[in-house]
Amino acid sequence: MSYVTGSGYAEGEKTMNTLKTAIAGLALLSGTTLVRADVITDWTQTAIDVMKAVNVAGNPFTRTLAMVHVSMSDSINAVQDRYTRFTPDIAPDPNASAEAAAAAAAREILMRQYPGQKARIETTYAAMLEAVPDGPARAAGIALGEKVGGAVYADRQNDQTNVPDTYRPLTRPGAWVPTTPPAFSQYAAAKPWGMKAANQFRPGPPPKLSSALYARDYNEVKEFGGVKSIKRTDAQSDAVRFWAQGNLFAAWYQAAAQISARRGLGLAENARLFGLLSMGIANCYILDWDAKFHYQFWRPLTAIRNGDQDGNDATERDAGWLPLNATPMHPEYPSQAGINAGTARNILESVFGTGPESFAVTDVADARLQRRFDSLAQMAEEHKEVRIWGGIHFRNSLEVGESMGRKLADHLLANYLKPTR
Repeated sequence: MSYVTGSGYAEGEKTMNTLKTAIAGLALLSGTTLVRADVITDWTQTAIDVMKAVNVAGNPFTRTLAMVHVSMSDSINAVQDRYTRFTPDIAPDPNASAEAAAAAAAREILMRQYPGQKARIETTYAAMLEAVPDGPARAAGIALGEKVGGAVYADRQNDQTNVPDTYRPLTRPGAWVPTTPPAFSQYAAAKPWGMKAANQFRPGPPPKLSSALYARDYNEVKEFGGVKSIKRTDAQSDAVRFWAQGNLFAAWYQAAAQISARRGLGLAENARLFGLLSMGIANCYILDWDAKFHYQFWRPLTAIRNGDQDGNDATERDAGWLPLNATPMHPEYPSQAGINAGTARNILESVFGTGPESFAVTDVADARLQRRFDSLAQMAEEHKEVRIWGGIHFRNSLEVGESMGRKLADHLLANYLKPTR
């Protein structure tokens, strides 16, 4: 794996704890590899541009991409019948244009979500339809895609993601608590994609503060994750700075697009791949939030500055310790990076296998920065390790998160968008 930087990069330009900056620079499907465009990748980029324009970030960003990708996959398979559909009640139409159906479905989702971006959405839609010959097939595809998009949109209207944020900090009368609200706490009770409930794969509790496991993780992140660490290498610090929050999901879309283009995946195959990937990533931000806000485990910043109060003789307090990464505004256990890595890697390897794969991922905040990998496993591993080197996660939380992600991916692969023949 290699790291490539452009000249003049200033560390202060990277805001590690904001996704809005990340979305603003998202070059999702490029890397350094020319990616073959199709209706799936074109609408993915349009969806990103639309959300950039209205400052959608984080958990809601993943929700919209899931709606877009699932609606396109279902529309295409209502024509081609290659894979099962998330919305099976829509009558199929084998005489319709699959491309027109996918375009109409994506347009339907984005217009309902962001009507103020009509001009941008309609520009892409018109360009997509120009590539489809006028006639009954195109008209049928449009009608089909609109129905599917409407059905997917309706399915998500009661998913509890838009309820008011009523998070109540745990405290005692008179004690100070941080006054910045946590990020999207309502997602802890949201309806996931294709699962019974957000707690379906909730793990057991984090390790006891008095345990040897906790002491191991405490001391590792204290030594490697502090802003003044003498054990973290320069290469590890570079990796931490690359893996800003937005890159945690964007990198997997970049990898998927590059590898699928090289493999020459067909339209239905590409739609299924992105549909599963987006369902998985959207679920990560629901299942993980359920566990995070159930256990409300402290971050290393709080733990290390209070190491004299955890009842563990093997954890020595550092009153002035600071992490290299800014600490995200949600609980520590389990790790979002871990569950993302487990989910995305499992889904992509189910299509591409576990062998060598060369690809590059581009920083979403600064397109001059890239990291190159030789396998999905290699990226997944770094994707996790940087949260220790950055001082915001304990190793056990990464391991538990990855296990959750693999279970989540296996569940989706076993039950949704399966081959029909």
